[in-house]
Amino acid sequence: MRPPIIRKPPDAARGGDPHAAFSWAAARSELVGAGASPNIGFLATDRHLATPRADRVALRFIGRDDGRRELTYRNLARLSNRFANVLRALGVGKGDRVFMLADRVPELYVATLGALKSGCVVSPLFSAFGPEPVRTRLALGEARVLVTGASLYRRKVAGIRDALPRLAHVLLYDDGEAPGDSAGTCDLARLMTDAADEFETVATAPDDMALLHFTSGTTGAPKGAIHVHDAAVAHYATARFALDLHADDVFWCSADPGWVTGTSYGIVAPLLHGVTSVVDAADFDAVRWYRLLREERVNVWYTAPTAIRMLMKAGDEVVRGLRFPDLRFVASVGEPLNPEAVWWGLEVLGRPIHDNWWQTETGGIMIANTAAADIKPGSMGRPLPGVDALLVRRREDGGIDEIARPGEVGELALRVGWPSMFRGYLGQADRYARCFAGDCYLSGDLATRDADGCYWFVGRDDDVIKSSGHLIGPFEVESVLMEHPAVAEAGVIGKPDALAGEVVKAFVSLRPGHAESEALRLELLAHARRRLGAAVAPKEIAFRATLPRTRSGKIMRRLLKARELGLPEGDISALEAGG
Repeated sequence: MRPPIIRKPPDAARGGDPHAAFSWAAARSELVGAGASPNIGFLATDRHLATPRADRVALRFIGRDDGRRELTYRNLARLSNRFANVLRALGVGKGDRVFMLADRVPELYVATLGALKSGCVVSPLFSAFGPEPVRTRLALGEARVLVTGASLYRRKVAGIRDALPRLAHVLLYDDGEAPGDSAGTCDLARLMTDAADEFETVATAPDDMALLHFTSGTTGAPKGAIHVHDAAVAHYATARFALDLHADDVFWCSADPGWVTGTSYGIVAPLLHGVTSVVDAADFDAVRWYRLLREERVNVWYTAPTAIRMLMKAGDEVVRGLRFPDLRFVASVGEPLNPEAVWWGLEVLGRPIHDNWWQTETGGIMIANTAAADIKPGSMGRPLPGVDALLVRRREDGGIDEIARPGEVGELALRVGWPSMFRGYLGQADRYARCFAGDCYLSGDLATRDADGCYWFVGRDDDVIKSSGHLIGPFEVESVLMEHPAVAEAGVIGKPDALAGEVVKAFVSLRPGHAESEALRLELLAHARRRLGAAVAPKEIAFRATLPRTRSGKIMRRLLKARELGLPEGDISALEAGG
């Protein structure tokens, strides 16, 4: 029987107690300086030029064919200046929206930083989106410029271009297909060659809009969450506290920049700290990922529960005999991390995996298992310095009541004031206002807090199952099912029932070497009943080869439920291909 807590040695982290004497004002002064402009593009690049980090590798790109290209901070500053000059020559400036539809290639990172230096607003999109999700977001965001690959443009944008009258400029890079002479487009490489190396960064106020992240809701059109340049302060501080990131590290964030994690912690945060980031262009492959961790001598790895479960599913043979002596810290985000995965990290990678919690709306990590703190597998951890979290219950009059008793379920809320908090949903002021009560942001996530101050995820408010008077969090049931050696992934929903209101139904995918059968289904039902009790355990289990996931790795429980009940599927633009 595994112990409930993974104890950390006294020297598990450098830097002491992160809560001691912390303030956002002090973090801002450390990063930006007194009275200086907090332009994210400048802070991530030019700020390093007068330091020994100027010639350190900032980004190490690894192609699908294992080819490598490295950009130092000096290179990155120069190239992002060139892109800023490209925008200026096109008449594009402060406040204009620049969208990125790109693979994990140097052009994406250079263009993002150059656009931010210009005072433009950057909005990243998944390159795997189809034409309709691309059109929707470009239209909602009033895109003026799109940076994309020539092949991506031909397949995903050319056919919808006439429906985007505000899109004035399309800048194409070579993605295996040369830009050519597509009508209404420009060859980005040619423009960059002609641009000057020097650019004076546009001064931006802390509350000037910098990033626009689209997030899919359960219904309706995608929401455009607005983030500002001051968010860099939170990216900087939380990368230190939640990821134990230090300037001499080699860092790998496996998230695509089309997801908020891939921007906040795949581009901005590591560059603010002056680290070397590994950027892999290839899709997930267990053998490749283990090799990259070892050969690139990664110190800090930030990934998603889906990737971890896929590594677990690949089996022990793939990793047998491998060691990762340089790997110091592993963290995960995207959805709650099952306890089994935390222990797997300790046993296979030599390091436990540290879960943390945040949302597109929070802009940065809010709650985390930090490097120095003991881990309770299954817990999200504790609030970071500068973050005031609480559990609340909504009242009918629109107010909230705080829940203080340990173990009681409430909605996770945060008192406003952290720098990366979103400042609106684009064009949806009423929807934004409904996210707040008094001085609290209401996350929509249900959680409990134990006597030690650790938070435990229960489920989204609309995911929680109400069965015979019991409130059942799907994550708890999924975690128990994943303890069984046959189960790779599990997704749990509430299925309407005339007697109980709802009953728990689970969908599971299996590990290699296990085949679905009635005997296994009964074994899993019995396992869950033993561990959870009859009131909480699933009444039905169905096998699936794969479970529907978003491109950021979250299992789409609402889609499982919609398909089970024959309901409209809603917005599935963020659905991973094949789901």
